[in-house]
Amino acid sequence: MGTVNIPCVHRATPEDFGIVALSILSMSMKDGNVQMPMGTGFWTNTKPPQYSKETQDLLKVMMQESKLTNFQQRQIREHLQSGAALPIQCHPSSSHSQSKPLVSAPQSEKASIVNKRPSLRPAERCRAGDAYMREKFQPQATRDLNKEKSRLQNLMATGKELSDVPQLPPPQIEEKETDRFDELIVEIQERRDFLEEMEALGRGKQYYNIINTEISQKLREMEIIDKQRSAELQEELQKSKNKMPGPTPSPNTCS
Repeated sequence: MGTVNIPCVHRATPEDFGIVALSILSMSMKDGNVQMPMGTGFWTNTKPPQYSKETQDLLKVMMQESKLTNFQQRQIREHLQSGAALPIQCHPSSSHSQSKPLVSAPQSEKASIVNKRPSLRPAERCRAGDAYMREKFQPQATRDLNKEKSRLQNLMATGKELSDVPQLPPPQIEEKETDRFDELIVEIQERRDFLEEMEALGRGKQYYNIINTEISQKLREMEIIDKQRSAELQEELQKSKNKMPGPTPSPNTCS
């Protein structure tokens, strides 16, 4: 008969109990110590097997070497006497298994844990969202800074806010039309003053020809304007003469 290596521990665990039972059962089947009726199989055998005395003695020795508890040894002896199958596991102090069933996490929690893992999204999924959409510009109402400034000044001075009074637009100053003839007189005088300053500095010869040429051009322009004005004045005088009525003859005169 072969030997069985039993782990030597301080106290046997339910797993050790199952190993001992399976080892004994397998050895008994190999050695032919289990008596099985002829013509019966695994499914048709109704009579419990009968263990031989050698198997029972071997089981006692193995139980002592494995340091099983009294409760575990009693359980094995009861199974041997009744001829039932040896138990696979047995708690050292109770026949009920105290192993807690594994509680699987809900499917929703597992899915949330999987979804929390960082991963790269495909380009199509990124474009499908609103990440690439530009925000539309929404203009806000602007404040009149001058109006706000005057309101704050009045509030600081009087402690009251002014009512909304429509402000009148500032009056437009009409620009007076400058006479070109007068402008030419001023320009000629400026050039004469400039030439006098240059002569005082000893640089009059450098600007003499240039300034006199410009002054002569201005004088010609003034002559043209004067001729135009003279012609216009003559026309106005002629029109006014034509509009005046002639002398009426007196009734006392004889023709």
